[in-house]
Amino acid sequence: MPTPPEISSLAELAGRATALLDHPGRVVLGITGPPGAGKSTLTEQLLTRLRDDLGPDAVGHLPMDGFHLADVQLKRLGRRERKGAPDTFDVDGYVAALRRLHDCPDRTLFVPGFERDLEQPIAAAVAIPPSARLVLTEGNYVLLPGGGWERVRPLLAEAWFVAVDDDVRRQRLVRRHEAFGKSPDAARDWVARSDEANARLVAATRDRADVVVPLPLVG
Repeated sequence: MPTPPEISSLAELAGRATALLDHPGRVVLGITGPPGAGKSTLTEQLLTRLRDDLGPDAVGHLPMDGFHLADVQLKRLGRRERKGAPDTFDVDGYVAALRRLHDCPDRTLFVPGFERDLEQPIAAAVAIPPSARLVLTEGNYVLLPGGGWERVRPLLAEAWFVAVDDDVRRQRLVRRHEAFGKSPDAARDWVARSDEANARLVAATRDRADVVVPLPLVG
C-alpha cells in the first residue's frame, strides 16, 4: 500500500475537497485521526473556507460523534468505562446515515449531534439540506477495517488522516477531560487507559487514507 501524500496547506486542502465535486451526485469526504489530533478543528476550518467559496448551503457536516451510544446504553452493556471505543458507537446508524446521503439527495437528512457539556448525543441536532453536494464527516473510526466500520470507506469519495505530535495530542486530551469535570489524576488515567488504546487502533489505519494532514496547518 503506497504511503499517502502529506498536505498541510488549508488552501490546497480546500481545493482538493472542491475538486471532488467533479464526481457525479453527492460526495462525502471523511476526516479521521486519533483522539485529540484536531479532526474537529480541521473540519471547522474547512467548512468555513468551503462555505465561503461555494456558498453557505453547499457544504454539509455529518459528525460521527453524534452516534455515540448514550450513557444509559453503555451502562446496560457494561461499556461505560470504555466510552469512545469502536463498540460504544451506533455504527449501523452511522452507516445508514451515510447511505441516505447518497440514496436520498433530495431530502433533508437529520442526524444526531453530540453535546460536549452533557457528553451525550442529541437526536436530530444536525440537518444536511439537499443543497449540500459536498458533505464532511469526521470521526476516529472512518477507516477501521472491522467491527462494521469497514462499510464506511466505500461511501466516501476520499478519506484524510489528521496527524499531530503525540505529546501535544495527549496534553490536549487531558485538558479536555479536565474541562468537562474530571480531576487531573482521573483525566490522565482516562487518557492512558482508554484514549490511548483507541489511538493505537486509529494510528494503524493511517496508510489507508488518501491524504495525511499534519497539523498545525501552514496557511
